[in-house]
Amino acid sequence: MDDTYMQGVHLGVDHALQGFLERMAKPDTDWEPVKATYQRIGRGEAEEGRSLDSFQSALRLGARVTWRRVNALVDKGLLPRHVLGAFGEALFLHLDEMAAATTAGYTEARLHAAGELQQRRARLVDLLTADPPASAEAIADLAHAARWTVPRAVAVVAVDHGQWSGAEPIVPPEFLARFDVQPALLVVPDPEGPGRGRAVAGALNGLRAAMGPTVALQEGARSLHWAAEALDLVRRGVLVATEADSGIVRCQDHLSTLLLLRDDALLDAMAERRLRPLAQVRPPQRERLAETLLSWLQSGRGVPEVAGRLAVHPQTVRYRMRQLDELFGGLLHDPEARFEMQLALRARELRRGGGTGSGDPG
Repeated sequence: MDDTYMQGVHLGVDHALQGFLERMAKPDTDWEPVKATYQRIGRGEAEEGRSLDSFQSALRLGARVTWRRVNALVDKGLLPRHVLGAFGEALFLHLDEMAAATTAGYTEARLHAAGELQQRRARLVDLLTADPPASAEAIADLAHAARWTVPRAVAVVAVDHGQWSGAEPIVPPEFLARFDVQPALLVVPDPEGPGRGRAVAGALNGLRAAMGPTVALQEGARSLHWAAEALDLVRRGVLVATEADSGIVRCQDHLSTLLLLRDDALLDAMAERRLRPLAQVRPPQRERLAETLLSWLQSGRGVPEVAGRLAVHPQTVRYRMRQLDELFGGLLHDPEARFEMQLALRARELRRGGGTGSGDPG
């Protein structure tokens, strides 16, 4: 410890002992100003980032030295022994009050600092996910004030706000979090680093969430946009996290689904255009034909492979394909039409798996 700090400690202890002597001499004196002084000392220690251990140890040491010296005076007959008990009680009561005042000031300052730090970190989340993006200099300045080490890349996690009650999740200090917005957000630094996935899963502890792609520091808005879209698909049941994902859907594992389901109205228009012939048959048969058509398009139009995928006899596939040929005609041989049919059928399958959409192609 530097000399200036130790001089401050000694001055504080001397002030405490002087206050005690004045208190003994004038019991009716108002001691609130003295307490306020020690509250300021406690706040100063907190603002300097120190603990109260050294200061309070010095207070206790001063009290013990004072007690021993008063005992010595009693032993020499310079003070009557009957005052010793009252003196000791007053001394240690005074010590407790000074320690309590110092602790109160220290705690107040720490809570204030924690609140300010949390506010800075919340503003930093907003800055990192802003669209248009903030400048690198603005991010660096606020990160320094928020005591956050600037990483090379980030990923944003969107968390379902309605799944918890009571205390907010506890996240690692290197993460940034905002649980007062919907969806709740986590900013994960260097998300590809070792153990990052486990850290996110551990912090969220089973909450429904989706992690956006890893992006450069100033592209957090893009990661958030993807994460929010994926979380919506999780709510709808279209995307489901596997056990290996620890309950968190990762956008990078579902890129084709995210792309395909970005615009429901556009999908409906494509299905209306390309799957309209299926509306001519009854629903049970329509389902079988749609399933067969998708498998046929996905398998390179090979009957044996389609039969294997659907677990039906090849003759059944041939029968259904004759029906499809009657319904669609030359469209089954048009590459652009086949591509859009496959997209519409795959989207229909995904949406039905999530319990959304009308269920009727076209």
